[in-house]
Amino acid sequence: MTYKTSCVFIIFAFLIAKLLNVMLNKKRILLGITGSIATYKTPILVRELQKKGAEVHIVATPSALEFASKLVLSNLTHNEIISDIFANDLQCKGAWHIELANWCDMMLIAPCSATTLSKLATGNADNPVSCLALAMPTNKPLIIAPAMDFVMYENQATKNNIDILKNRNVNFIEPEIGELASGLVGKGRLPDYDVIISHIENVFDNKLSGFNVLITAGGTHEKIDDVRFISNNSSGKMGYAIAEVCVSMGANVTLISANVNLKKINVNNFIEVSSANEMFEATKKHYENKDIIIMCAAISDYTPESYVQGKIKKDSEELVIKLKRTEDILKWLGTNRTNKNKVIVGFALETSNNVELAKMKLNNKKCDMLVLNSIYGEQSGFGSDYNTITILDKNNNINIYEPMPKFNCAKIIIDNIEKFLLK
Repeated sequence: MTYKTSCVFIIFAFLIAKLLNVMLNKKRILLGITGSIATYKTPILVRELQKKGAEVHIVATPSALEFASKLVLSNLTHNEIISDIFANDLQCKGAWHIELANWCDMMLIAPCSATTLSKLATGNADNPVSCLALAMPTNKPLIIAPAMDFVMYENQATKNNIDILKNRNVNFIEPEIGELASGLVGKGRLPDYDVIISHIENVFDNKLSGFNVLITAGGTHEKIDDVRFISNNSSGKMGYAIAEVCVSMGANVTLISANVNLKKINVNNFIEVSSANEMFEATKKHYENKDIIIMCAAISDYTPESYVQGKIKKDSEELVIKLKRTEDILKWLGTNRTNKNKVIVGFALETSNNVELAKMKLNNKKCDMLVLNSIYGEQSGFGSDYNTITILDKNNNINIYEPMPKFNCAKIIIDNIEKFLLK
């Protein structure tokens, strides 16, 4: 390699690095830390944010400093660590919490303990973290990453507090499943730094601003009688994760949701359906002006030919139920797409010959992209918070990904969709 070529390569690498960091470059992040053992990870999180070009200011509950050194954090951030709302050196600044809330571009509380969640939900401003969260202007994002033992996270009181905050449009980063400080295994671990930073970047990423997105999620129910139905094990988590990512990127989202046990998310248009036919009718009604259509729902291929009112009695050894095909909604969309429909994305789940069958479905349904799900493995399958995906597109690209949280899968899916939007 010549000297000139080396220089060009170095300059190119530098420019790429700058582009990768532009999302958080010069962003002012207020980082709240609390009394969770995961607080010991704070110095590395600070470093990772700084590598992205962010300026970090830390506020801490008094108990947080039992797990992380105030001296270390102050040296890393080059800022004073505020842990006492009545500290003498703060009082000369007047309303210091209002000043900091207006200084920052966003506030991240990571880790957030069960105690702090309770304070935030009830508006208790008796420490720097809860005080600043309450002082945050409504046009600035607040992101919370809970971290605690899984028994505490699953407690109904904690769930209620999270629901209250989500209803106030607070962003949440779901804790991960893994080994906890107690030695137990469950959902409560603070996610890795790349997951946290990806969430933050999504908040500042408005690449879908002005785009209209239609997403289907959940599994349909096909009634046999008044008490029985044909369905599948879809939880709707993947579709809801995609909807959350689209909302965070500024899209106008219509979510058609079928039979999920999930908290309703704040989209522009939320439509509840039950059967495949209801899903079809809702999709037909709303698809025309959508730039992006993501058919993530698990829609029944067959439905009973006749419906029995009441309950079918157990009066014979055998029961024969005649089924008929439901409308193939994805194929209908591929055939009837409008000029407005820039990208149509289908989902597939296969148990054998996965990629070959997915290719056939991609072509037969006339969609632009297809996401192949796996139901095998500890970190995949129905109801899991993780997924293992392979993405195929009409340009013969095939991208295989390792198991990851469904939110991360959603981000990757949207990144792949963006390639079509840029054409």
